[in-house]
Amino acid sequence: MPAPGSRWSALPRAVSAPSDILTFVLSGVVTVLLTRAFLQATGFPQFGTGGLRIAHVLWGGLLLTVGFGVVLVFLGSRARFIGAALGGIGFGLFIDEVGKFVTAQGDYFYAPAAGIIYVAFALLLVLTQALRERKQFCRTERMANALDTVIGGLDRGLTEQRRRAVLRLVSDYGPEVTEAVARLLETVPRREPHPTPLRQSWALRARRATDWVVSRRWVVVLVVVYLLGEPLVVLLRVGVDAVNGDLSNQQEWGAVLGIAFSAFISAAFSIRGALLLHSDQASAFRLFRVAILVDLLFGQVFSFTVNQFGALIGLAVGLFLLAVVTAEYRRLCQQTSASGP
Repeated sequence: MPAPGSRWSALPRAVSAPSDILTFVLSGVVTVLLTRAFLQATGFPQFGTGGLRIAHVLWGGLLLTVGFGVVLVFLGSRARFIGAALGGIGFGLFIDEVGKFVTAQGDYFYAPAAGIIYVAFALLLVLTQALRERKQFCRTERMANALDTVIGGLDRGLTEQRRRAVLRLVSDYGPEVTEAVARLLETVPRREPHPTPLRQSWALRARRATDWVVSRRWVVVLVVVYLLGEPLVVLLRVGVDAVNGDLSNQQEWGAVLGIAFSAFISAAFSIRGALLLHSDQASAFRLFRVAILVDLLFGQVFSFTVNQFGALIGLAVGLFLLAVVTAEYRRLCQQTSASGP
């Protein structure tokens, strides 16, 4: 009989949790961007009459409740996907108005609000990555996910691939349990596999595109040069502004210093990585990856504060650099493993 664990250890984790959280995040990010674009294009209209004003944070709360209700009422992976999508839209509408709730004046245009929104979604993505890296599930969790898959297939059926996955999840329970689950699977309708789901299709295309880019060695060289040069340029610009006295005149000068500090840390990792290129390329690109993550998880917070949503271009560049460096790091690690003893 297994030893009793904590209350949290008794809650089995869902295999689909990372993809569900990613659905939540993407829905929220798209909602914030579309909301800001719509309000900008329409001159920030006020919905309501007289002394009433219907803020979109209320619609966000409603959609969050609906998404939560879908997950509570219905079973299966499809319910979790719908709940995550609706909840993400609701969270996006909610977090978009964060400036009104952290200022005494209720200022929607509060400059650090963009940084707060970025932090919220960045932390969710960090959580997603942490869940992806924790791939070891205990026997109880594997059984729970196997039965959850069976339940989810009662309405639309399960493909042969999903059936084999269910049996693999319970394989260490012994032949009797495996046979019982196989008989349970026979009660679930069968269906033919559909084309690759949209999310997986785009993820596969992105992976192939990144691998193609990495195969062009000149692109990798340019990325390394950029990682070495861009933080130094930022430090130089901030230093010039400080010497000329322009830094203290900026409204968000504290955020500018945060950008400079982040650039200094990124530059340190990048320079150290460059020094390792001739002796240990895998370690060098691991340090390049750390340098980019410092910028994405720390520097971009201040960048959004200073530049508002104009910082999206810098964020896109950072994500591209991360994809290229990660792909090259993965290639080098595989190359090292293949040539090892």
